[in-house]
Amino acid sequence: MSNESALKKEFKNSDIQRVRNLVNKDFSSKTKIQTGYKNSTKRYKEGDIWVDKGKKWTIKNGLKQNITKLDSAKKAIRTPLTCPKCGKPMKHHLDKKMYKIHGFCLDCTVDMEHKLKMAGLHGKYVTRIKQGNIRHFIKDVEDWSLSLVNNESNFVTEAGDIEKWKSNSAKTKEVLKNIQQYIKHLSEHLK
Repeated sequence: MSNESALKKEFKNSDIQRVRNLVNKDFSSKTKIQTGYKNSTKRYKEGDIWVDKGKKWTIKNGLKQNITKLDSAKKAIRTPLTCPKCGKPMKHHLDKKMYKIHGFCLDCTVDMEHKLKMAGLHGKYVTRIKQGNIRHFIKDVEDWSLSLVNNESNFVTEAGDIEKWKSNSAKTKEVLKNIQQYIKHLSEHLK
């Protein structure tokens, strides 16, 4: 028996055709005819949105991506690689901090503040930033005081026992009154 006849018996025509397709880099050609089930695949293009198996999908920059409820939150905290204003890389840690505040890098912030100083508007700009900080601080103090007064606290003793402490209503009213006076004092400085 010759080697040629042995090779013909080992390989089917579909096997030979598949190897030819691979050599020709034709990866999508079929070598067998199949009947019955056909998987339908739909081609989507950039920006299409569809639902598959209970999940929302889209294509962004050529990649299939899942759309979630937290996409807007992820976008808000993400710092870009380059400044959107000048295009320089945002490598410095202060670039990231300035991006969260102003929306551009440290160099662009310095340029903007320099232009405000030249126009005589830097004082108003600083005052507006300080007032915004005070407003957020007032809100934080209000939230803290309400949570402190309205909740009972659990404390763990040295022996490992858990004790529930409730606030004294007379002291609570006094503390709230003092906090309200402090907030009123801070609010007066905003004007």
